[in-house]
Amino acid sequence: FPIHIPPLRERRDDIPLLIRHAVLRYAHKLGKRITAISKDAIDALTAYDWPGNVRELQNAIERGVILSAGSSLEPGNWVPKTTAASAPSPATTLAEVERRHVVSVLELTGWRVSGEQGAARVLGLKATTLEARMKKLGIVRPAH
Repeated sequence: FPIHIPPLRERRDDIPLLIRHAVLRYAHKLGKRITAISKDAIDALTAYDWPGNVRELQNAIERGVILSAGSSLEPGNWVPKTTAASAPSPATTLAEVERRHVVSVLELTGWRVSGEQGAARVLGLKATTLEARMKKLGIVRPAH
C-alpha cells in the first residue's frame, strides 16, 4: 500500500521532536554529552524547508553534534541556509550528492579517515570502504 508522508516543510511541528531524537542518537553514537539544544538552533532548523526531508535533517544534526564543543547544541555554519542558492540542483546525480556529503564529513573531521574521530566512523563505514569510495568518487585531500 502506498503511504503518503507530507514533506517536513508541511510538518514543521514535527521538526523539534526529530531534532531531539537525532541529537540523542548522534551524541550517543559519537560519544558526546549534549544535554541541551538552544532555542536558536531549533528555530533555525525549523525555518529551513528541508528539500531532502528527514535524511537531510539527520545529516545536518550529525554535523552539528560533531562540531559541538560543549554540552549544548548551538547554531553554527552546520545549519543549512534558507537561500535558493544552497538548494541542490534537481539534475544532481546520486554520485555528486554522495561526493558532497563525504567531502563535507571529511572537512568536519579535518580529513581524518579512520579512528575514533574519523570520517569513516561518522559515516558508519569501515575505513577501507571509505577509502575505496573516495577513490571511486575522485576525492583527494586538498594540499594546504
